[in-house]
Amino acid sequence: MSAAGAPQVRITDGALADAAAALVEKLVGDGAASKLSAGDPTLWGPDAEPEASKRLSWVSLHESSRPLVDELAALRRGLHDEGVDRVVLAGMGGSSLAPEVICATRSGGPVGGDHPLVVLDTTDPGQVSDALAGDLSRTVLVVSSKSGGTVETDSQRRIFSQVFEANGIDAATRMVVVTDPGTKLADLAREEGYRSLVEADPGVGGRYSALTAFGLVPSALAGVDIGELLDEAAAAAPELARDASDNPAIVLAAAMAAAHSAGAEKVVLADTGSGLVGFGNWAEQLIAESTGKQGTGLLPVVVEGAEAPGFADHGPDATAVAIGPEGSGAQIAVSGSLGGQFLLWEHAVALAGRLLGINPFDQPDVESAKQATRDLLASASDGGGSTGSGDDTPVLTDGPVEVRTAGDGSWLGTPSTLAEAIQALVDQTPERGYLAIQAYLDRLDDASFETLRPELAKATGLQTTFGWGPRFLHSTGQYHKGGHQNGAFLQITGSVADDLAIPGQPFSFGTLEHAQAIGDAGVLAAPKNGGTARPVLRLHLADRAAGLVALANAVREVSR
Repeated sequence: MSAAGAPQVRITDGALADAAAALVEKLVGDGAASKLSAGDPTLWGPDAEPEASKRLSWVSLHESSRPLVDELAALRRGLHDEGVDRVVLAGMGGSSLAPEVICATRSGGPVGGDHPLVVLDTTDPGQVSDALAGDLSRTVLVVSSKSGGTVETDSQRRIFSQVFEANGIDAATRMVVVTDPGTKLADLAREEGYRSLVEADPGVGGRYSALTAFGLVPSALAGVDIGELLDEAAAAAPELARDASDNPAIVLAAAMAAAHSAGAEKVVLADTGSGLVGFGNWAEQLIAESTGKQGTGLLPVVVEGAEAPGFADHGPDATAVAIGPEGSGAQIAVSGSLGGQFLLWEHAVALAGRLLGINPFDQPDVESAKQATRDLLASASDGGGSTGSGDDTPVLTDGPVEVRTAGDGSWLGTPSTLAEAIQALVDQTPERGYLAIQAYLDRLDDASFETLRPELAKATGLQTTFGWGPRFLHSTGQYHKGGHQNGAFLQITGSVADDLAIPGQPFSFGTLEHAQAIGDAGVLAAPKNGGTARPVLRLHLADRAAGLVALANAVREVSR
């Protein structure tokens, strides 16, 4: 019998359980679970071994991260003694998703509670301005970047430093850096005398870093008992190391891989009362970046609940996974404590990678969008004056919405309304394909745009994802380019009322956000490996509020 809070996985669909049984037997026979827990880099084949040998320290983080408990408690006490108790986190992807889930879960919700954390994982000027508008006299900035060169995080660090100084605050005393050893950011922290430099375990990739300093530093400073979180993971670890048919990681990995083999490459995640706030957003990056490559993989689709379109009514191309008690229509139910679930999903996704025949620790297509952004910014800085590419004239303007495409855009034809343009994109989506909504907006003030996901999913019957830009570039962006090539992309950008200059850079936050959007659109629209281009519809909102109304009305006219 499992201990209270221990991770549990139940396959509730009989046919899927039967299909998964052979894969469970294979993983057990291969000793895959015990080998993974021992850090064996040979599990994914010789091509993956060099990378895997540098990326497996996460299996023992429940032990190796223990020294951080007392170290971070002392750091928090020192800050509180100076009246500093507002924590802002500048980080992207693996540096922000886990601490956001940890703090929201331990406080009982994303706003307020005992452990508030301001997560700044954007380049939208409005959201950055709102973070700067908080009480700076009580603020510490956690600058979190594995590579030490993340452009979003560096830009946020620069402007916070400037604004701290402008308000008579010694910026160095309010900077806590989390990065890998030897990065330029680590060097900068030492040179500038920042409040604290916490070097993370370099043997852990970003999406597996929930229990490293990247997940624990901001959480601890916000008041979370990270020792308890590590205790939960430690309690789960022996169970996940067993080569047994009831090992929950083996069961979950086998179920996802069996579903994939049957053509259900999409994993629809719905919270059904788990108490883990926003857990699907963390699992989304882990699944998409780990498996979405070489034209294969699992596409995570995070939905609003068990009654949301795409879950209970999912088709044969998707598997419905309940996070928490079994939900209506769920084929798999996963439950357990937060620390236990972090470790469970990491083990399961790594084992699924073995079954899918891919390396779960690389991300070969993430760099393409970053390079496209750098090229556009360089062009603008050299006198181009714009981050546009080629003829950026709208195909049509319908009220507050300007309609554009990426690439040659010949698939769009000559629509006369916004609804016709969206319908053309839907018509381009292949059978059993998916739609991806990508909103380069303020994910707090513009949160209502998330309603477009269920509306479009309901109207079309297609699995539909929603991602905030540029944060999704560090998450599902890998799958979009490297996974199954059956997606169609709806990109939304908005006007910027008050832009913000980035100190020491020749571009602003608004310019950076725009470059990230059109750079990624260009990469998506370019044919990959001789294949066909992906359809990308770009919608720019001259007025964000009015644009949402226009989009919602247009979606109601769409059908499949």
